[in-house]
Amino acid sequence: MNLRDLRYLVALADTRHFGRAAERCNVTQPTLSAQLKKLEEFLGVTLVERQPRNVALTDVGGRIVARARHVLQDSDDIVAMARAARDPLAGTLRIAFIPTLGPYLLPLITPVLRKRLPKLQLMLYEYQTGPLLEHLRAGDIDLGVLALGVDTEGLETRALADEAFTVAMPSNHALAKKAVVRTEDLSDETLLLLEDGHCLRDQALDVCRRVPVREAEDFRATSLETLRQMVAAGYGITLLPELATRGPFANARNMVVRPFAKPVPHRTIGSVWRKSSTRGTAIDSICEAIAGVLADRD
Repeated sequence: MNLRDLRYLVALADTRHFGRAAERCNVTQPTLSAQLKKLEEFLGVTLVERQPRNVALTDVGGRIVARARHVLQDSDDIVAMARAARDPLAGTLRIAFIPTLGPYLLPLITPVLRKRLPKLQLMLYEYQTGPLLEHLRAGDIDLGVLALGVDTEGLETRALADEAFTVAMPSNHALAKKAVVRTEDLSDETLLLLEDGHCLRDQALDVCRRVPVREAEDFRATSLETLRQMVAAGYGITLLPELATRGPFANARNMVVRPFAKPVPHRTIGSVWRKSSTRGTAIDSICEAIAGVLADRD
């Protein structure tokens, strides 16, 4: 038994397909299948149920995969520890952002990170909050950047900055005449929201919980850009995080954005990583860079 065979098994468990598992592992399908058969022979148990168009793990196979994930994570940590000892700001670091943050934050921080950390190769991903935390705990990513206020038990977190919410509305809306909007002004308005799974949906509802807003029952957006277009088309209003109203996103046709009156509702942007991570120096450097960029955005 070796680490390579365990990687094959985990890849098959993730993809439930021999061809896709082989592609992930950069081997041919016959090679992967043969190695897994040898692993079964060595262990003396059947790990995989092979059926036409269906791949499933046996009960013991599932339990072995769960343990194999820990073994592979530990082996990857050993390699990362050695590399970090040679140069903590070199190598590859995998970072994931939530969809309501990544497209607006990345253009700001990427030039800074390239300048400050030229030897660090960043692999960027985008996940909703729940999957992001799952991938982090599984060792698939090294660092997550998200809105805090979610369950991060067992993980390290760091607050980076507060991001204000704004109100986006059609340009002919009555509230467009106001310089600032109070939460009470949203009473009886139709509020457009993201679909379930986006933390911004829950945050928007929390901001408006004290006023009787009407949630658009027949509409759930998959992205902030969809929300922006629906607002511009006159279907209702929405709440946008401040970063999503800057730069190329500042001037949407037929839509205006107004700030909230004080106290301004906001979300806290933060970072999260495993307590066992060996990339502490690189993570600290990235967090410092992000916090600095967000502090200077005004």
